[in-house]
Amino acid sequence: MSEIVAARTPSHSRIALASVTARSQANLLGTVHGGEVVKLADSAAGVVAQRHSGGPAVTAALDEMAFLAPVHVGDIVRTYAQVNWAGTSSMEIGVRIETEPWDAPEEPRHVGSAYFVFVAVDSSGGARRVPALEPETDEDRRRMAEARIRRAHRLARRREIEESRLSP
Repeated sequence: MSEIVAARTPSHSRIALASVTARSQANLLGTVHGGEVVKLADSAAGVVAQRHSGGPAVTAALDEMAFLAPVHVGDIVRTYAQVNWAGTSSMEIGVRIETEPWDAPEEPRHVGSAYFVFVAVDSSGGARRVPALEPETDEDRRRMAEARIRRAHRLARRREIEESRLSP
């Protein structure tokens, strides 16, 4: 792995992206397909991961995706993303998804949240070091603590599954 880079704050790579949904993204119910919403969230998370790590990063896991309300064709979808936790080569990126109708401004509606794990990669595709995360606010510290819990659960689940494969 490459050299250690100075710690970065969540605000260093925090972003907001917006797009308007189209009929081509609709499912059989006439609302936007969940996979389209995941794709938007993954795109936002990818930008954050690359900004924080200072180079290429790839999606390693979608730890959780909660759909809270439907997204309608024509909605303006906004994704807000930031690094919640950073390890040696991986990062958890939290994404909040909000919508509002394109033709009648309303209060934005929280329609989903997701937690992605990204791994920074070098030109050979191998893992490379990422900067540590230096939280700035109580909210950042809360996000980091919760990300550590999700990571511990993810690793424990993986161990438990691997152990179950070894026993008859």
